[in-house]
Amino acid sequence: MDVLIHLFVGLHIIGIAALLGGFLTQMKAMGQGTARFVPAMLHGAATMLVTGVILVGLNQADDQPLNNIKIGVKLALLVVILGLVYVKRDDEKVEKPLFGLVGLLTVANIFIAVLWT
Repeated sequence: MDVLIHLFVGLHIIGIAALLGGFLTQMKAMGQGTARFVPAMLHGAATMLVTGVILVGLNQADDQPLNNIKIGVKLALLVVILGLVYVKRDDEKVEKPLFGLVGLLTVANIFIAVLWT
């Protein structure tokens, strides 16, 4: 079971890397007002959602203790991120505050995962 959990943690990290990497590649464009949500951001957020749900199920099946409040907060942030990226995915440019919000929520999600014990 541990190998399976670690495999999905790795996939979860790949998802966050795609989401954050897509955001970071658009930072210069954000300064110019031409940033857009790239497909990597949508795919990364979707990967995080799927692997996160699988990880919760695997940890429950392995009788590991779960912090349901932490998982709920992370899920809520991810749903907002995924919704914003999905709705605006075809726009030629995204407003700076909206684009910045997605980056802020992504970084917040990372810090919640790492620091909330």
